Amino acid sequence: MSAVSPETQAVRSALSVIGSVEPAVAAAITDELTAQRESLKLIASENYASMAVLLAMGNWLSDKYAEGTPGHRFYAGCAQVDRIEELAAGHARELFGADHAYVQPHSGIDANLVAYWAILAHRIEAPALERAGAKHVNDLTEQDWEQLRQELGSQRMLGMSLDAGGHLTHGFRPNISGKMFHQRTYGTDPATGLLDYAALRETAREFRPLILVAGYSAYPRRINFATMREIADEVGATLLVDMAHFAGLVAGKVLTGDFDPVPHAHVTTTTTHKTLRGPRGGMVLCQQEYAEAVDRGCPMVLGGPLAHVMAAKAVALAEARQPAFRDYAQQVADNAQALAAGLMNRGARLVSNGTDNHLCLVDVGSYGLTGRQAESALLDSGIVTNRNAIPRDPNGAWYTSGIRIGTPALTTRGLGTAEMDVVAGLMHEVLSSTRPGTTKAGTPSKASYELDSALSGRVSKEASGLLAGFPLYPEVDLG
Repeated sequence: MSAVSPETQAVRSALSVIGSVEPAVAAAITDELTAQRESLKLIASENYASMAVLLAMGNWLSDKYAEGTPGHRFYAGCAQVDRIEELAAGHARELFGADHAYVQPHSGIDANLVAYWAILAHRIEAPALERAGAKHVNDLTEQDWEQLRQELGSQRMLGMSLDAGGHLTHGFRPNISGKMFHQRTYGTDPATGLLDYAALRETAREFRPLILVAGYSAYPRRINFATMREIADEVGATLLVDMAHFAGLVAGKVLTGDFDPVPHAHVTTTTTHKTLRGPRGGMVLCQQEYAEAVDRGCPMVLGGPLAHVMAAKAVALAEARQPAFRDYAQQVADNAQALAAGLMNRGARLVSNGTDNHLCLVDVGSYGLTGRQAESALLDSGIVTNRNAIPRDPNGAWYTSGIRIGTPALTTRGLGTAEMDVVAGLMHEVLSSTRPGTTKAGTPSKASYELDSALSGRVSKEASGLLAGFPLYPEVDLG
């Protein structure tokens, strides 16, 4: 009898304990692993964290309150949390070459909120306190405080538009960022799909934002952050880069020089999952002048930090500092280019005609479909994607005209460029065989679709067969 791996023992024991209290939860966890093992995961924002990262989150560190920063907590008994947070921050500084790292944010949105308010505090609050001769906002008179509130309100932000590939936290009106700031957007060249730096510069000169936001969630190309910093400096803006999607490519040295945001941005935010392959969470990196303001994330924006997630961040960042992570990051980029080429060679239309990073944006209008129809048809066929708006999308943000696909997860499983061409072939077969449905009134539908179940079943089996050679968590056997 072969020995049972420590990972198998850990997972079986955990599921047994969970199941003794709520069997339905244990069953859902088990079913999720089965589903992930059998599906082609192409969602650009998802990945597979290591067992070490996953196990670091399931422990008694989750019971701790630890508002504040290491050595300056509002609760006693935080010695081990201090050790973990300092370790995670140290790994982040070394990995990215940052002056300062703040690892408490619970998510990317939290990281951006911390960054926005830190910039406001540094640029507006600190000078206001100096004028008033005060050390803290609590020391201001009511008149001083009212003036400060007026100065903090409705500052200007310039960020990439959502349909061009930006993120909802970059000033999208329904998001809090769009309510905090007087906001304007920049976009891409209609002819090329590429970021138009000249137009961006002109907008910045006219609008003169306090914060210039760079970064994306669905832009398939590199950004020149040296140029972005030049534009920010010219208009007196603080440059904030949201690298949540491509942090792993920065950590893995795929994006270097002008395309590495950390040396150029005043403040850099990120998630710790996606291409970085850690736990779900956020992080802020910054130049030293912003460090004090960033460290006030709690209580400014955040509540108690999640000590168990910070432990998992420390493990993931330690993994990302290993040489193997650079090989992984390069393979992510190589796989994305192979996937893009495989689709375009079969006639698919991609925004910007390719990719420089980990994601592609497919214009499924070329198949006569909406993004919602394409997403659903692919899911029926064992291929998991997400619909996404394309520049100047005629179908809006709900139905969309595109699907966003990425290679981080499949690369973690070990698939290479040859397999990406197979994946492209399966996707093309499904999309070219899908037809729009009709509404009950007989009019064209943007949601329903028609796809032969035999075809979708066969593709699903082929996808599962392809993945059989690249097992997910092979060290875990649920029996």
